[in-house]
Amino acid sequence: MGRSLAGGIAGRGGFALVLVAMLWAAGAAAAACRPDVAELRWPGGGARFTVEVAATPAERAQGLMFRESLPARSGMLFLFERPGRVAFWMRNTPVPLDMIFIGADGVVRRVHANAVPFDETPIEGGEGILAVLEINGGLAARLGIAPGAELRHPGMPQRLAAWPC
Repeated sequence: MGRSLAGGIAGRGGFALVLVAMLWAAGAAAAACRPDVAELRWPGGGARFTVEVAATPAERAQGLMFRESLPARSGMLFLFERPGRVAFWMRNTPVPLDMIFIGADGVVRRVHANAVPFDETPIEGGEGILAVLEINGGLAARLGIAPGAELRHPGMPQRLAAWPC
């Protein structure tokens, strides 16, 4: 037997709903992975930051120096060409910062809380660091960001990412 007219319309309508849902999900995923957004997740929590990306040597050297303030839920994401040992300092940086050191898989390896403004003591991130997220000092602890949290950002190698875009 053939399909009735009503069955054909319902079938097409169902397909359209599935297609709309798929397009919405793809759009939501794309919106979640933007160069100006860094997301972190961990068991029981998550956070989203609007970020400036420092991907060139000149941008990384400048960092957040001379900034008098950093808006809440904002930060700077330092991206390196390859994983390695990195150290940061607070030269010419008047705002206390949390430094979140991240491996090539997007997993947080270390959090240094409340880096002291203007201090030139190197703050080591350890081996295998590909990215560093700097946010307002004390915010990582208040939110619960700790080693093991996962970062999602399109600047990270997606094939290695624990939480890909």
